[in-house]
Amino acid sequence: MKKLFAAGCLAALIAMPQVSRAEDIARFAPLKAEELNPAQKAWADMIAVPPRNAKFTSPPYRAYIRNPDLAPRLSALSDYLRWNTSLPPRLSELAILITARQWTAQYEWFAHYPLALKGGLDPAVLSDIAAGKRPANMKDDEAALYDLVMALYRDKKVTDSVYKAALDKFGERGMMDIIGIVGYYDLVSMTLITMQAGAPNDSVPPLPVLSK
Repeated sequence: MKKLFAAGCLAALIAMPQVSRAEDIARFAPLKAEELNPAQKAWADMIAVPPRNAKFTSPPYRAYIRNPDLAPRLSALSDYLRWNTSLPPRLSELAILITARQWTAQYEWFAHYPLALKGGLDPAVLSDIAAGKRPANMKDDEAALYDLVMALYRDKKVTDSVYKAALDKFGERGMMDIIGIVGYYDLVSMTLITMQAGAPNDSVPPLPVLSK
């Protein structure tokens, strides 16, 4: 049994994508405070205050700061989608993690996995998402959200039945909140992948690479 377990661990390590550690950062390397121009410094100061308490040297902010005209618009959108939508954290984090799974965005998965658990998502639901499966034991609103998001990703269309289920649970405003979350975290995922931002440690089970 121990030999089988060790072999499984080795296979998992081989299958995992390589992630960037702090000492290996090459793309969008963190800037020093003295390197910031006035517009960059103004935005860095803005995101450092609650509720974000974010550092301009952390992903994805160290990429955003390269464009100080775009950065405040992205962080304003992030603020709404993180804390001010009509959805409870359980559902907004579910949408974020479905997005992370689509991109195999390891840093995004790492950052939002504990927030999803804190919001009340069943760990078994997250395990199924990580494995690329439709979770078996979702609540009704979780299933409606999952089916809407996966229809957009997988089918590139939303059937009447999927639309009605989502509309009944979230209303038109809530559906736009879901679409907004997925769209923004697509952008985040693309940013993280471009900058090769991997999970900083193994405290969260990483996303396996799924066969195509």
